[in-house]
This record gives sequence, structure tokens and C-alpha cells, in this order.
Amino acid sequence: MATTSLEDGTLRQLTARLKATQEAVLRHYPGEAGQRQPVHTVYGGAHLFKSDTARTLGELALKALGQYGPSATVFADAIGVDPGIAETVFTRVQEKLRREAVEDFRIDFEDGYGNRADAEEDRHASQAAAETAKGLRDGTLSPFIGIRIKTLSSEVAARALRTLDIYLTALLRETSGKLPANFVVTLPKITSPEQVGALIDAFEALEPTLGLPAGSLKMEPMIETTQSILDQDGTSMLPKLLRAARGRMVAAHFGTYDYTASCNITAAYQHMRHPACDFAKQMMQVAYAGTGIWLSDGATSILPVPIHRGDALTDEQKRDNQRAVHAAWRLHADDIRHSLANGYYQGWDLHPAQLPSRYGAAYGFFLKGLPAASERLKNFVGKAAQATLVGHVFDDAATGQGLLNFFLRGVNCGALLEEEALATGLTLEELRSRSFLKILDNRRAAAHKAAG
Repeated sequence: MATTSLEDGTLRQLTARLKATQEAVLRHYPGEAGQRQPVHTVYGGAHLFKSDTARTLGELALKALGQYGPSATVFADAIGVDPGIAETVFTRVQEKLRREAVEDFRIDFEDGYGNRADAEEDRHASQAAAETAKGLRDGTLSPFIGIRIKTLSSEVAARALRTLDIYLTALLRETSGKLPANFVVTLPKITSPEQVGALIDAFEALEPTLGLPAGSLKMEPMIETTQSILDQDGTSMLPKLLRAARGRMVAAHFGTYDYTASCNITAAYQHMRHPACDFAKQMMQVAYAGTGIWLSDGATSILPVPIHRGDALTDEQKRDNQRAVHAAWRLHADDIRHSLANGYYQGWDLHPAQLPSRYGAAYGFFLKGLPAASERLKNFVGKAAQATLVGHVFDDAATGQGLLNFFLRGVNCGALLEEEALATGLTLEELRSRSFLKILDNRRAAAHKAAG
């Protein structure tokens, strides 16, 4: 029998203290929520929003693809996709644009809307609410949706909260108290946690009045000022924003152009891959890793639009248009690939012609990584089962979860088929459990049962 020197009471005290500490850490860092994250958010002015906007954007996206990327070869060459997967990418992008072109839409009362007379914004808030309610009834809304209000700076805070109030009051009156699924309020240009706290106070005041269950309204901050990265004390404001949201924060969106402007970077160099943006986004990752908060990158501002208009274009003008669209598609796709490689699986889109390059780049990313990820996950699952049988501890579940997340994200956006994920040796039930630890636990239990 082994000899020990620690008294039982001391050992119990130490392990109890460590357990309490671990439970506190897990409460703050619960890990990924296991829910689908959209690959993008499309921002559109509130004055233009209609109940079928998502469907209309899909039709325009298909038209742009048909005009400027009419074949798998042309499209793949334009956006920089490996020729070996070009046909699969092209086919799946077309299917996605027909089925669900927009995953997330934000009805915008800020930069995409501008400053207008109060009566006009009141009218547009009511109008947007009516269109949202109609889309909810008709089933034409995007799977994720919300509104972006103005900043809660002292100059326009009252206007921002009034718009929120008018929109929600009108929407819930039309829907008999029902919010659309995955509804969120986006708060821009944050300079203090108190602005987030004020929005949450408004939520708590509105919910009982509107007949919503407590906690129904969710928010996402936009990280687009230097103060939101490091505050006046030199500490990160990002965790403070999460605390100020009191459990209602679901995502954080990076604002490329406002952030670079706040760093005094001139317009010619304001782009998504600037080192200043990478620094800020890495700060976001460090602050929010393990919290379940989704991270979203910004937008590519150069749009894939033709430079010549009209029905009587010369052949050279048509070639000019194609070159312009292809250049913008390649820039957009390269920005998306940069985001994906750095762990940002969501970004902004500003124009329907960006939807083909959004899905083309994302699908190319997942399909290119599919063979290696399949082999690695298959090996991980096999080693896990083997380790269970010989009584060893399999301690690399975090890597296994990362590989599982690759397949979950790919399937959710339409880049991968469930059958491709199942080639790893997982069952459909295991894939849909979304948890590598659950898979290991279930396989461990099955192995023990078979062994004895």
C-alpha cells in the first residue's frame, strides 16, 4: 500500500478549494454555445428594408453570378479557388443563393441610414417593424435578424432609444408579442461600459411593458473605437462590456473603418488586413475566448459593381465591367480567407454581389481543408476509443472539439454535406451532439459495456 504524507483533511480542503475555483472559471468560460453561427451579417438601410429583402438579395446575387461568373472555371479563377474543387464550390454556391442567400440581416439605423428628421426616423422605425412582422408571417426573414441603432453617445442617445422603442412596440403589436428567431440589437461606437449598461436597462424596462419574458432581448457591441480595446486606465474594456451586458451579449462585431480611422490611419490604408485591425481582433479573441461570444469581422468596402452602365455597351466596356467585378470579388475573397485563417468565421456584407464571393471563399476554405480534417478527426476518434479500451486517459479533447467545430461550421453554412462529415467515423447522432467530450463519454461507456 502506498504511503502518503498529506492528511486527509488537508487533501479534502485543497481539492474542495480547487473545485470551487474551477466551477467559477467554468461559469465565466462555458465554451461555445453549440449553436449555429451565421457566416455573415448583411447591413441594409432601415428605410429600404422589406419583408422579402433576403429573397431579393438572393435573386440579385444569382444574377451577378450568372453575369460575371457564369461557369465554375470563371468563378473559381475570379475568387482564387483551387480548380480541383471549383465545380463543387460553384454548384453549392448556386444552391445556397437559391435556398438561403442571407443568413443574417441587420436593419440599419446608423451608418447605412444617416441622420434624418425625427419624424422621418419615427416613420421608418414603424415601417421597418411592419415589414419585419410581415416577413415573420410569410417565412421570408433571414434565419438571424436584428436592428442596429445609433450610438448611445449623449448627442443621439435619446434618438437611438426612441427608435428601439418605436420599432419593438410596433413589431410586437403586429406579431402578438413574438420576436423573430435569433433577434439581436447592435450597439455601435461604444466608448464606455455604461453605454452597454444603459441599453440593458432599456431592455429591462421594455420587456415587461411589451409582454416579453425577462432576458428575451439580446445585444451585440461593435468594437470600433480604440477606447473599447484599451480604456483610460490602460486596461481592456472588452471584459467590462461583457459584464455590463448582464448575460445578454451574444456576439461582438469589429468595425474596420471606424477603428482604423480612430487610429489615425488614412482612408487609402483602411482595410481589413491592416496590422492595427489584426491587433484589435486578437484582443477580442483573447477577451472572449471560451465565453460563448461569437466574433464577427468587418466589411470589404470595395464593391463588385460594373464601372459602365447601360444596355448598349461595347465589348471592351463589358470586359472592363468583368475585370472590375472580378477584382472586387478577389479582394473580398482574400479578406474572407484572412478572417477564416485567423479564427473569424463571420463578417459583414454590404452588397448582393458580395454574396457569391462570400460563399465561394468560405466553401473553398472548408472543402480545401476537408481531406486533412477528415483524416485527423478519424484518427482522434480512433485513438480515443483505443485509449479507453486500454485504460489510458485521452487528454486532447480540445483539439478534437476544434476539428468537430470545423465540420459543424462547414455543414451549417452549406459548404459541407453531412455525409462528408460522417466519413470521419462519426455517427449522425454524434455529429449533431456538437460535443467531442460527449462523443468520448458515450464511446467510453459503450467500450466498457462491451468489455464486461
